[in-house]
Amino acid sequence: MGRAGCRSRGAERLASPSTVRRFRPSLLLLIGVLSYSFTGHCQVASPQCRIQKCTTDFVSLTSHLTPAVDGFHTEFCKALRAYSACTQKTAKSCRGDLVFHSAVLGISDLMSQRNCSKDGPTSTSHPEIHTEPCNYHSRSQQAHIHSHLHVHTHSHAHSGGHSRPGYLFCGLFGDPHLRTFKDSFQTCKVEGAWPLIDNDYLSVQVTNVPVVPGSSATATNKITIIFKPYEGCTDQRVYQAVTDNLPAAFDDGTVSSGDPIHTSVSAEGAARKVRALWISERSPGRHVELHAGYIGVTVIVRQLGRYLTLAVRIPEEMAQAYDASQDLQLCLNGCPSGERIDQGGHLPLPRSPPALGLQLQQLRRPSYSSQTQAHPFGANQVFGLEGAKERCKEQLKVPDIYFHSCVFDLLTTGDVNFTVAASCAQKDMESLHPHRDRWRIYPHGSAASKYPSVALLLLTALLIL
Repeated sequence: MGRAGCRSRGAERLASPSTVRRFRPSLLLLIGVLSYSFTGHCQVASPQCRIQKCTTDFVSLTSHLTPAVDGFHTEFCKALRAYSACTQKTAKSCRGDLVFHSAVLGISDLMSQRNCSKDGPTSTSHPEIHTEPCNYHSRSQQAHIHSHLHVHTHSHAHSGGHSRPGYLFCGLFGDPHLRTFKDSFQTCKVEGAWPLIDNDYLSVQVTNVPVVPGSSATATNKITIIFKPYEGCTDQRVYQAVTDNLPAAFDDGTVSSGDPIHTSVSAEGAARKVRALWISERSPGRHVELHAGYIGVTVIVRQLGRYLTLAVRIPEEMAQAYDASQDLQLCLNGCPSGERIDQGGHLPLPRSPPALGLQLQQLRRPSYSSQTQAHPFGANQVFGLEGAKERCKEQLKVPDIYFHSCVFDLLTTGDVNFTVAASCAQKDMESLHPHRDRWRIYPHGSAASKYPSVALLLLTALLIL
């Protein structure tokens, strides 16, 4: 696999950073329009100028849209054309109005950037809602639209109702390092079988084995995922991966379940039917993704070296659907205190023991297949602190907790495959984690963790440039 063993899914993100940067000036301009229209500060449109009504309608038409939903581009262009038509109708009475002219400029820029034609269908103020019962995004979108329209129709009502679905992320990699739904980063022993997720819709269990004799560190060599039956969408399906066997099918040999719920067009322009539950093999024997559209879940499983990594995105409402008998979930509550290697978030780096080299020699298995490994198992080394840091810097440029975990794993095991595992885990997190401002976690005591607001400001400044 080498250092090319981990490919980023950045191009498939729901809203890539490059897209956000490209549209930021026009979006900021429209945000300014909304501020002028609704806060009453600075200039206020005259009673005859209906720009505020145009803006309100545009917000109603687009508030439920997300790039994850098929047809996003078409619907967004429809809404822009409706917004533009509304501004044209009120142009005469809005002459000289700053809010109006800002809106016109923002609409023009967004239509150009989105390649929206000026001629074409426009959205109506009460869009027709087509619900796909086996598509979580479609169901949650319908609930949001109904709630949104109800609030606008009954302005005196509270805004309680349905809001857009929130998503949670959980990841496991290395010796093993766990990132929980609450973005708590832990390093645990958890030898044997442990549940990561166990709710009414999904169960994920991992099995961890010792990595090096004399160390409490373990790593994952087996992952079992159970997609529970969902009436009208899918029967139960079980996926199981073990070291050297990362299948592209469920246990029963199928690669999908349920009737097609919509047609998806790939980047190459090929159309295919997407089912309620399906498996995508990204790299044979190395990288598999499982998509459960009916519950909005995405799971990434990789094999790097002798061990497996896992990343999961799940809607919050699905993750919270469990009872008292299912409260042992590492993704939900973290590792039990007696299983923690880190000390309250601080991960002490081990010293490389003199006997580690001998232990590694004893562990080497010349007959072990290296076809699915980034580096052959015989490539294990004894690393000092600086050497481990230099090796991790090759894959991880930012000294966050993923870098720190990489250094810990190299000092503990000498297995260079853990370097690639940490890098892939970080890329999978960036691909699935819904909140960019929470991506970076720094070790306790580091300069960045002492000044998180400064780090966030610097990151924000870089994104704006």
